[in-house]
Amino acid sequence: MYAENGYHDFAVGYCAAGPNAFVQCESHEPHSFSGTIDSWASGVLFDIVNSDGNALSFGNRGQDGQGAGWTAANSVFWQCTAAKVDCPKPPTAQNWAFGTWAQFAGNGHWEMSNEHIRPRSLYYAQLADRLGESTKARTILMPVESEASSSPKVEVAMALTKLAQQPVLTLDEFIQKAPERQLIATQTTAKTIEQLGLPTASKPTNAPALTLQNGWLVRGNTVQTGKRQDVPWWNGSARPHGLENAKPHLTRFVPRMTGRGLTDDLNEVSDWMKANNVLAIDHNYGLWYDRRRDDHERIRRMDGEVWTPFYELPFARSGKETAWDGLSKYDLTRYNRWYWSRLQQFAQLADQKELVLIHQNYFQHNIIEAGAHYADFPWRPANNLNQTGFPEPVPYAGDKRIFMAEQFYDVSHPVRRQLHRAYIRQCLDNFSEQTGVIQLISAEYTGPLSFVQFWLDVIKEWEKEKKKNVLVGLSTTKDVQDAILADAPRAATVDIIDIRYWHYQANGTAYTPAGGQNLAPRQHARLLNPKRSSFDQVYRAVSEYRRQFSDKAVMYSGDGQEAFGWAVVLAGGSMASIPTVADRQFLKDLPTMKPLVSSPQQWMLGNANVGFVIYTESSEASLDLTQVSHAYHVRFISPKTGEITTSAEQVKGGTVVTVKNPTGMASVIWLQKR
Repeated sequence: MYAENGYHDFAVGYCAAGPNAFVQCESHEPHSFSGTIDSWASGVLFDIVNSDGNALSFGNRGQDGQGAGWTAANSVFWQCTAAKVDCPKPPTAQNWAFGTWAQFAGNGHWEMSNEHIRPRSLYYAQLADRLGESTKARTILMPVESEASSSPKVEVAMALTKLAQQPVLTLDEFIQKAPERQLIATQTTAKTIEQLGLPTASKPTNAPALTLQNGWLVRGNTVQTGKRQDVPWWNGSARPHGLENAKPHLTRFVPRMTGRGLTDDLNEVSDWMKANNVLAIDHNYGLWYDRRRDDHERIRRMDGEVWTPFYELPFARSGKETAWDGLSKYDLTRYNRWYWSRLQQFAQLADQKELVLIHQNYFQHNIIEAGAHYADFPWRPANNLNQTGFPEPVPYAGDKRIFMAEQFYDVSHPVRRQLHRAYIRQCLDNFSEQTGVIQLISAEYTGPLSFVQFWLDVIKEWEKEKKKNVLVGLSTTKDVQDAILADAPRAATVDIIDIRYWHYQANGTAYTPAGGQNLAPRQHARLLNPKRSSFDQVYRAVSEYRRQFSDKAVMYSGDGQEAFGWAVVLAGGSMASIPTVADRQFLKDLPTMKPLVSSPQQWMLGNANVGFVIYTESSEASLDLTQVSHAYHVRFISPKTGEITTSAEQVKGGTVVTVKNPTGMASVIWLQKR
């Protein structure tokens, strides 16, 4: 094998079990060493390997390589050449180097250094010992056609002098001549794919579009419910121990490794979501690209020896200059095609499988709290080519914390304003053909009203220009939320109100941190010490907005989101975290219903022409049907499992009816029109 200008060209990784043999290989002017690059590989053979300009190593990497430590045990260098060969003796094991030409390092077993040894190839010698003379036909070694005598005869010296007039045969040239040594038959009787007539894959079909209907988020005529999955902001490991409890992340990347915790297989992720009643992924880009920053240091990296998994970011690297993480700087006018294609691919799957992508345009965590959050941030001037105008060196508060939110959200700066505008349009362009995407301004957003106004204005401009409508969610602190909703032109752009950064506490008081105060959500929480919410207070929060803005959907993402999903449903909220209800007709009936007046321990939805849904925590539920002439089947839905029990009892209109709750616990009563 031959490589040029590569990186770890010939290498084995984490706990690689031998035997693994690299035979007759050359790495020409590589950017890093070849050898064992992660923890405790064993049984590795480097046989006639040349690292031209860099090292071969079985060394102890210490903290490098994600804390690789000792990388090799019971491994061999045989007749190798390199700028440096590192062959140490690890605890409880040994490594060997025979016939090595290099600068030497390590206390392993060294023998016959700076000598040509026999057999020339240990691999082929052992193969012959094991399988016999028949292996000679399979032994392909580049010939060495001269000798290295220090006292040659005159005729030998003359012959060698003549040979010295021509460059020596290189391994690359030797490989290129392989077809001359071993002809490969090109005639075949095998049929082509066209001749076999294999069936073509059927084109996937989309589910009905995700739309608003009577203030509910529906596909077709079915209300969308289920759990939501957030994504990790940082951290992770490509090693087996780091994969057991890994969450999906749509734009995480590990080269050549696919699966949960690695580069997620998006088909597998979407199938897992369907199987586990997970309706949506709430996605934001990672806090930093390179996992070395997990140490939360703010220091400039001395090299680009990055650690996986990589959290790909929206912007493309420029290939120019050097950013704080040791890689090239970003160009904020160019976008990372892999990042955006991954999100688009998931959005396509979401439209096929009735899922939702909640797309957080920004991630505020980069510009508030720990200084390390900002160190590798693409918008930081040290990390891009675009003259973003933020102060550099960075004014870390107390040489530790970062307070850049006010500057980041200030769109009066001409360069940043245009970069923000182009980026927001990219967020919209990327999903212009998908319906199951909800656009939110930013994960962790506690920023000012002015930036939300700017964000909505850009979206409105895009929608008018493209003649398309996207699902836009308003996800901010309550003061900013209410100010936007009171601004009729901008409120018209909003489709969904997301209650996320405030809530009503169980005692009825509101926890409402203000926007634009340059504090993160958890910093607000430390100051204000919020108490938990409750079923009736979640219901209250959702129902207030549903009554006031009946044309908009309401999502609840605040305290108690998972625990109080039924409160969200009964208040008319969308994307509630409730179990899969056994009869799908239930979700088809919901968008025809409206919240009704509730009473203590009883909350109701209804439409007399379709049915009623009652959530009760008492032994019975009552409902005034004096103005109703229909009759209804009585069905009980388990709030925890979604299982349905149908009662033999029926109720008829014309009176106030009472339905007994036989479960002895909280229950959902579904009165379904006969």
